[in-house]
Amino acid sequence: MSRHALVTGVSSGIGAAIADHLLAQGWQVTGFSRTLVKKDHPGFTSVSVDLFDASLLKQALAALPKVDALVHAAGMMAAAPLGDLDEEQSARLWYLHVQVAQIMANALQPQMTQGDRILLIGSRTSRGAANRSQYVSTKAAMVGMARSWAAELAPQGITVNVIAPGATETPMLLQPGRASSPPKLPPIGRYIKPEEVAALAGFVLSPAADAITGQELVICGGASL
Repeated sequence: MSRHALVTGVSSGIGAAIADHLLAQGWQVTGFSRTLVKKDHPGFTSVSVDLFDASLLKQALAALPKVDALVHAAGMMAAAPLGDLDEEQSARLWYLHVQVAQIMANALQPQMTQGDRILLIGSRTSRGAANRSQYVSTKAAMVGMARSWAAELAPQGITVNVIAPGATETPMLLQPGRASSPPKLPPIGRYIKPEEVAALAGFVLSPAADAITGQELVICGGASL
């Protein structure tokens, strides 16, 4: 019987790459995104969900069959210096990156069993980045949250980890608004590919990673050196 993963943010970028990678590995994948996503694969189910609507999100979660892996890849970026931080933007970032993860894990974990997985997509900038404090603080919170869940769930054989990519070639990274200040290339001389993040996710979700839990796994092309 194939395993079932719920992946958020499957319309593009890292979420789409993770969904494709898992499908290729034989997983059944349910994708949550604001718009329906078409994939020519019998194992994929797209569900249109506005993650910012907690009531609709909980309804969609309740309608799912058992989930063996939760992958929260949906995200958004914001940049502003101290002195120009917008409270509404901070609240949206916190809700999407932290509270949505809490809502989903809280709903799905009671059905999880030994060998199941929770995986959050964080960011290398969780260690700090100028003019990114709103975004960074939510990604740092992901790490503390995941480590806390990992401690709780280790006795049940359920692992919880964070993958923290550096500059990854996604629409969010290359959005037109960043044309005047493009992100720096990491030491390897190119951006990380979404497929490379997906390959790491595939390993973390596999039985070979049973002993890896409570970790922030950085894939940054040497940017953190």
